[in-house]
Order: sequence, then structure tokens, then C-alpha cells
Amino acid sequence: MYYLFSSEPGTTRKTLGLDGTETYDVEGELAPRGTMTLVINRQNGEQVKVPMLCRLDTAAEVRVYQAGGVLQRFAQDFLEGAA
Repeated sequence: MYYLFSSEPGTTRKTLGLDGTETYDVEGELAPRGTMTLVINRQNGEQVKVPMLCRLDTAAEVRVYQAGGVLQRFAQDFLEGAA
């Protein structure tokens, strides 16, 4: 399994007190190995913000992710070349 983000060592679902009822948002600019923020929204209205490292390591990986996958990126490149 490939994870898009990684947290600080020692940060786990248990240390964050996750119970499965939370919703999540991500703040920040998607950039290779950039720092972003995971916002955990708890049912009681509390928000917890956790710094995360983007695990997309290159600009090419970011473009593939933004396209929706390798096949979609290939199709975009092909169509742009046909114009």
C-alpha cells in the first residue's frame, strides 16, 4: 500500500485518539516532499492539526496524482501532443 502522507515518528491512531468517527481535511500546497497539515475533525467539534510530510517525492509523481493516475496522465500527455 502506498501512503500519500507520513507523520512524525511515534504518531499513531492510538496517540491521536482516533475512533473511526472522525472526518479529515488536508491543508497546504501539494508539492514534492512538502509539509502539509492533516486536520482531524471530531464529532464533538474539536479539531486536531497534525503536520504531515507529502510522500510524493518528485514533480512527476505530483502530476500523476493530480491527473488521477498513470493511465489518465498518459492520456493527457497523448492528447496534448496531438493538438
